Amino acid sequence: MNECILEIKHLKKYYGSIKGVEDVSLKINKGDIYGFIGPNGAGKSTTIRTIMGLINITSGEIYFNNKKLDNSDIEVKKKIGYLPSEINVYGDMKVKEIFDFHESFYDRDLSKRRKELVKLLKIDEEKHIEDLSLGNLKKVGIVLAMMHEPELLILDEPTSGLDPIMQNIFHDLLLEEKAKGTTILYSSHVLYEVASISNKFGFIKDGIIIKEDFIENIRNNNYTYLTIESRDINKIKKDLDLKIKSEGNNKIVFINDMEINKLIKKISNYQIDKLLIEDISLEDLFVNYYK
Repeated sequence: MNECILEIKHLKKYYGSIKGVEDVSLKINKGDIYGFIGPNGAGKSTTIRTIMGLINITSGEIYFNNKKLDNSDIEVKKKIGYLPSEINVYGDMKVKEIFDFHESFYDRDLSKRRKELVKLLKIDEEKHIEDLSLGNLKKVGIVLAMMHEPELLILDEPTSGLDPIMQNIFHDLLLEEKAKGTTILYSSHVLYEVASISNKFGFIKDGIIIKEDFIENIRNNNYTYLTIESRDINKIKKDLDLKIKSEGNNKIVFINDMEINKLIKKISNYQIDKLLIEDISLEDLFVNYYK
């Protein structure tokens, strides 16, 4: 039986009359990399900040290891690693001093894991925080989130600022963490990035979780790209009533979920100049939820 690490029940957060999140419920099991997907402003960061106790909730409940999360419980917080979308630390301190300061919060030796991460991410500990580029500052944030080897790692837009090579290194690092049993909440609006690393996802839109599923179930869908060229294209468009990816010059590319025999029967009454059926990209499947 899967062990639930993090559970959110009907979370609501309002800033006065302004909605942050309306109804967020999700479950993340031990060892999952859970892709938290949604457009900017959908409520991803608000949800994460309530988990971290950075803002108070309006209503709802959050559980960590089947125990209601108490923001005053320091021992629980030591089991969680957090990488915010924007890193804000003391600019006049050296990277080494920031890491030393972070280590001082724990009653165990973190030096081994710290050195591994610093070497892997190619971080110069002698530089001052204020002199770091956005990418190097994000790498410092990654070390701060991971050096204490948390049970739950919460990442908010973690690759913003990282170059493609470092993104690949970071993703390999997360897969290693998953293999060790670390649970990861990976929040992003970059669909291909989430799909490449996660085994489960929750899609949030307008502050509400509208779908939660395993990536494999999405990959095993029956959707295809259906390209049709025809002088009867407007009649076909109306008859099929499918979502449209693109259209023009008597040609339409549909996102099709119709069973093939039913599809052939429907279009057999029309003059077809070109017909093409192709596998659909995972990104286009997710894009459907934005609409």
